[in-house]
Amino acid sequence: MKWKNHLSELLKINYPIFQAPMFGVATPEMVTATITADCFGTLPLGDLDADKCIEAIRKTKSLTKKTFGVNIFANEIPPITEALKEQFQTTKDYIENFAKENNLDIQLPKLEDIKVHSYHEQTDAIIEENCKVVSFTFGNLDGATIEKLHSHNVILIGTCTSVGEALALENSGIDIICVQGIEAGGHRGSFSNENIPQIGGLSLLAQVTEKVKIPIIYAGGVYNPSTIKAAITCGAQGVQVGSLLIGSKESGLKDFEKERLHSLTEKDITLTKSFSGRYARGIRNKFIETIENTPYILPYPYQNKLTNSLRKLAKDQKNADFVSIWVGQSLHPFSEESTHVILSKLIQDTNAIYPS
Repeated sequence: MKWKNHLSELLKINYPIFQAPMFGVATPEMVTATITADCFGTLPLGDLDADKCIEAIRKTKSLTKKTFGVNIFANEIPPITEALKEQFQTTKDYIENFAKENNLDIQLPKLEDIKVHSYHEQTDAIIEENCKVVSFTFGNLDGATIEKLHSHNVILIGTCTSVGEALALENSGIDIICVQGIEAGGHRGSFSNENIPQIGGLSLLAQVTEKVKIPIIYAGGVYNPSTIKAAITCGAQGVQVGSLLIGSKESGLKDFEKERLHSLTEKDITLTKSFSGRYARGIRNKFIETIENTPYILPYPYQNKLTNSLRKLAKDQKNADFVSIWVGQSLHPFSEESTHVILSKLIQDTNAIYPS
């Protein structure tokens, strides 16, 4: 396959294959292994505070001298109202009782103890650490932040799940767009979390390609040569892989979570807001089945912060019914080899089937 294009030249990579910034799964070691395969690695920072961002960036820098991206969340933070306080307490009580009924004795945090971080406080840390590629999701950055990052020669990659979002990103001066299809694992990158776009990936990609002029990365269901070829044919200059790597040696998933991947069927995969308050695609379990479609889901990020300690306890106890394992619709063997090996094999297989 002909890999070289404007996107690969811009980011100085041989293969425009991007490792998805999976918060909690993509580790500095995964980022480094991706780079070793001559692909592009991205370190997820999520909503970490500035000090933890610096710590994660410096750890990754200690493993590789090459450029890598960092990923942040651009969502708006809902104000704390009396209604939210009441809903929080009700949700907290319900989930605590539900957990105890399932042998998970835990005291969830109070609302006043929850710390919510905005991307604004991460920006200076990113600039200080001389990061030159920043991707973001859950919305768009404000104009001042875009200008500030561009003034430090930072390349910006925004995520869209609709044509309207793609146009908004292009019009605000974002350099590259990542088009996320409905097939993708993990959290939806939608600007709004209410009326979530349900657009199939290749259909969305083709439409966005017709509307915008900046380079496009496609994410959603990419895991083999034919899905790469389909994305490139529909107008993408690069592809993003996430679920392909979640079982890898460098993945942050625990062994029992990786084990669960090997018995998946189509009916096990669902979209849910139950763990975080934002739609995400992952493995259906008891927590999701009980909480979804109930009043016990707070707006993001409060639900995510509330359930965080519960998920950590469930991980420690190897309880797959109370952890969030995010995975997309393209089921495959979920290799446990190194990310470097998985990506190198993907490139080799693609070249064999689609020679340049």
